[in-house]
Amino acid sequence: MLFYLLSHQRSRRSYFVALIFLFLGAWSARADSPPPLSDFPKPLESYQTPAGSSVVQTILSRAQEEPVNVIATIFFFCAIIHTFLAPAFMRLSHRWRDEHREKLASTNVKVHAAAAEDRNFKAEIFHFLGEVEAIFGIWVLPLILTLTWFKGWEITNGYLSHKVNFTEPIFVVIIMSIASTRPVLTVAEQALAFFARLAGGSTIAWWWSLLTVGPLLGSIITEPAAMTICALLLARRFYDLKPPTPLAYATLGLLFVNISVGGTLTHFAAPPVLMVASKWGWDSMYMLTHFGWKAVIGILVANFSYYFYFRSQLLNLHPPKSGENLTDDLWENRKDPVPIPVTMVHLFFLAWTVFNAHYPVLFVGGFLFFLAFTAATEHHQNPLLLKPAILVGFFLAGLVVHGGLQAWWLEPILANLNEVPLLFGATLLTAFNDNAAITYLASFVPSLTEPMKLAVVAGAVAGGGLTVIANAPNPAGQSILSKYFEDGVSPIKLALAALVPTAIMLALFLLF
Repeated sequence: MLFYLLSHQRSRRSYFVALIFLFLGAWSARADSPPPLSDFPKPLESYQTPAGSSVVQTILSRAQEEPVNVIATIFFFCAIIHTFLAPAFMRLSHRWRDEHREKLASTNVKVHAAAAEDRNFKAEIFHFLGEVEAIFGIWVLPLILTLTWFKGWEITNGYLSHKVNFTEPIFVVIIMSIASTRPVLTVAEQALAFFARLAGGSTIAWWWSLLTVGPLLGSIITEPAAMTICALLLARRFYDLKPPTPLAYATLGLLFVNISVGGTLTHFAAPPVLMVASKWGWDSMYMLTHFGWKAVIGILVANFSYYFYFRSQLLNLHPPKSGENLTDDLWENRKDPVPIPVTMVHLFFLAWTVFNAHYPVLFVGGFLFFLAFTAATEHHQNPLLLKPAILVGFFLAGLVVHGGLQAWWLEPILANLNEVPLLFGATLLTAFNDNAAITYLASFVPSLTEPMKLAVVAGAVAGGGLTVIANAPNPAGQSILSKYFEDGVSPIKLALAALVPTAIMLALFLLF
C-alpha cells in the first residue's frame, strides 16, 4: 500500500509527506551508534544551591553554575518578543510586495511575462519572519549553534536526541491532517449542526454550537483535533461573513480559552493534563469531578457574556444566499456524498491516532496507511491540508526544544508559591510558555500538595488562550484563521480578547 501511495502521481502532497516520515524513520533507525546520553541540561537536584535561598538567589546561583542557561533563556524570550513583532514584519512584507508589483505594472510588462519576477526577496524574507508558526523554529538555529559552541556537538546532539520529546509535535501534525479531511469534517459538521438546528440553525446558533459543543468535543477526540474542526467550521460559518474586527478577535479568544479548558473532562485529551495524569494518578472521573463541570459552566458563562456584549453585531451577520458559496472545493459544497465505508475508515484512523497518542511508531505507521487510503479514494476527498499541520508541528517542535531548557528558572518559581499565587502564577507563566511545559515541570516538584497540584493545572488550562504559544492546539487555530485578520493575528488584541473568559475560568477554579 505504501508503494502504491508513493507511485500515485495524483497525490504529490501525500508523496512529499510520506518521504518526510520515511526519512525520519530511516534517521531514527540508522545503523551508526546513537549519540551519547547528554548531561545537559543539568538535573535540577544537582545544582549546589545554598539552603534557605530565595527564588532570586536560587535563579542567580543556577545561572552562575551553568551560564549557558542564561543564553538559552535569552533566545527563548527573543522568540516570544518576535511573536509580538510578527504583525509588523507581515505589514512590511505586504508593503514591499505591493510596491514591487506597482513597479512591475509601471513598466508595462505583461502579466505572464512578469510572473517569474512577481516575487520580492525582501518581501518574502519578512513574510517568513512574520509567520508565527516559524518563529520558534527560527530561534532554534542560534540556540543550536550556541550550544555547539559552548558544549560541543555531541552534547547538543545528545540533548536533541535524548532529552527532547517530539512525540506531541508529530501527533499534532497527524491529528490535524486527519481531522481536516472531508469525511471527518462532514461528520463533525453534522454533529454540530444538530445542536445548531436546535437553536434555529442561524449564524448565531452555529457560533454557539462551535464555541460550546466543539471545545467539549475535545475531551473525546483530543484538543488538537477539536481545534482543527472548530476553526475550519468557524471559518466557513462565521469568518467568511466578515465580522467586525472586535467580534472576530473576541471569537478567537473564546475559541482558544474554551478549547484549553474543554479538554479537561478526561485525562488524555488536554496536553497539560496528559503530562501529569499518570504520575499524579488522575483518571477521567477525577478530572470530571475536579475540572470538567467547572469547565462546562465557565464556557457557558463566557459565551453568554460575549454574546450579550456583541449581540447586535452577531445579528447583522447573515449566511450567503444559495449559490453564493465562495469556494467550490470545500467539503460542504461537493454534491457527491461520502460513502459510509470511507467515513468509517477515516474515523478509525482518527481513533487509532488518539488511542496510540504516546506511541509514535504506531500512529506514524497508521498515518502512512491513511495517506495511501486517501490516495486510493481521492474522488471522495478534498486536498489534504498538510501545510498548516506541518507548520504547526514545526512551531511545537521549536517550542519543545526551547522549553526543555527553561526548567532552571521555572522550577524555583513554582516551588515557592502557595495555592492562590500558584494559580495566578501558572496562568501568567502559561502566557509565555506552553501550558504543558508548566505542568510537566510542576510534576518534578516533590513538595506540591494535592491542592497545589490542582492550582497549577487550573492556572495552566485557564491561561491557555492568552497567547498563541500558551496551548499546543492554538497554532493550529491561528494557522487556519489568520487569513481573516489583516497582517495576521495581533498578540496584544488576542490577549485582550481572551482576558474575560480567562478571568471567568480562574474565578470558577478559585471559588469551587
